[in-house]
Amino acid sequence: MSLFATDMDTKVMLKAILSSIDEGIHVIDNKGKTIYYNDIAADNDGLTVDEVVGRPLLDVFPSLSQQTSTMIKVIETGKPIFNQQQTYRNLRGKLIDTVNTTIPIIVQEKIIGAVEIAKDYSRIKELSHKLLDLQTKIDHRKEKALTIDDKQATYRFEDILTNDTAMYELINKAKKIAETSSPVFVYGETGTGKELLVQGIHQASPRTQGPFISQNCAAIPPTLLESMIFGTSKGSFTGSDNREGLFELAHGGTLFLDEIHTLPYDLQAKLLRVLEDGVIRRVGATNSVKTDVRVIVATNEDPIQLLDKGTLRKDLYYRLNVVQLTLPPLRKRLGDIEDLVHHFILNYNHSFNKSVKGISPEALSILKNYDWPGNIRELQHTIEAAMNVVEGPTMIHKRYLPKVILEHTKERNHNNLENKNSSFFNQDDIDKSHSLKEMIELIEKRLIEEILHKVEGNIQQAAKHLKIPRQTLQYKVQKYELK
Repeated sequence: MSLFATDMDTKVMLKAILSSIDEGIHVIDNKGKTIYYNDIAADNDGLTVDEVVGRPLLDVFPSLSQQTSTMIKVIETGKPIFNQQQTYRNLRGKLIDTVNTTIPIIVQEKIIGAVEIAKDYSRIKELSHKLLDLQTKIDHRKEKALTIDDKQATYRFEDILTNDTAMYELINKAKKIAETSSPVFVYGETGTGKELLVQGIHQASPRTQGPFISQNCAAIPPTLLESMIFGTSKGSFTGSDNREGLFELAHGGTLFLDEIHTLPYDLQAKLLRVLEDGVIRRVGATNSVKTDVRVIVATNEDPIQLLDKGTLRKDLYYRLNVVQLTLPPLRKRLGDIEDLVHHFILNYNHSFNKSVKGISPEALSILKNYDWPGNIRELQHTIEAAMNVVEGPTMIHKRYLPKVILEHTKERNHNNLENKNSSFFNQDDIDKSHSLKEMIELIEKRLIEEILHKVEGNIQQAAKHLKIPRQTLQYKVQKYELK
């Protein structure tokens, strides 16, 4: 047998490799005709390989067009498309949801075709609908009044730990807002406690006996969001059934939509219409349903920046922004850190069956000097991490804090030292009319003081930092009468 494979052998091997890949692969030539189509792609599309190979793409998928087909677009532009969501119907009318990566095939600087790698979202959508069905079956509000145990909102305003004046003002404002049914727009960085505040509004409102439905819009693929929020009607697409959406599930209560800016633009327009009249229409339905829902939305990005970027519709923002609540980040609530730390220690003592007595002043100081980009959630996880490694009935000391916190503190101290060093020679020194020798000695003295402070008086380490012999440093310490 020859050591070199023939062209036929290469084609067979290539076909075998492509067939073994666990993703749909579809290849067309530059005229739009399919030249390769694997079994996974066929299974995703609900077709057979023979129905697709050798046929024009738009004949097999009539719901696509020259403008909407990612493969044809790539051939026309020569530019790849990554992770593009696409919804289309096959020859049998079945609705297909995929996420595609489409790449042009270029040989000798000429586009001869395109290859598309597709991930099927139809099965995810089916599972999502089953989950929604299950939630609808569990919801017994139509048969009986909800008891305290049936409520999905568990937090009240009293559960918000704070001594911060701005937070007190925010909570008092939220208590007044709770008495009405106006939409509320909540802005706060990740981990500031937006849902806790929203649950407090629901619990203090006349809707407290109604359901509290919470949904993070960023956690659901955009192709599923419309049916999740507004529900579906039987027969609207293949396999669809009558299902309540989040608005119907929240009827008589509160619907909380987090990360509202991740909603597709067309869905934002549909949500605006619902806010205006409270009427929703399920996907594929011909009739409408009147709902009584208070809508509260939240975002972790500055709404003004979202408007500037075009991520959030202006008309929707102005409708939702009847009342805006802005949660301050933890770095602006440093006075709350100690109370929050002790609260988390108490909780983890109970859940971990430990008896940690508290936190050392040094460790607490480190926490108060950290920026907390993840806010209260990050602080909670920091205490949880420390509680996992703390030994015996002691306190949380510096050594038990996560490495990322300690490294940040070390870097900040280093930057502070550099900033101080950069100001050794200032206007005051010049005004004193020192000689050049005196000013150099003054700068040298200050530098040695800072380094000694940094290494906690260790002469050997300080000499290493200054790159001078230990004996020389000892002489200068005595000369400048340093401690």
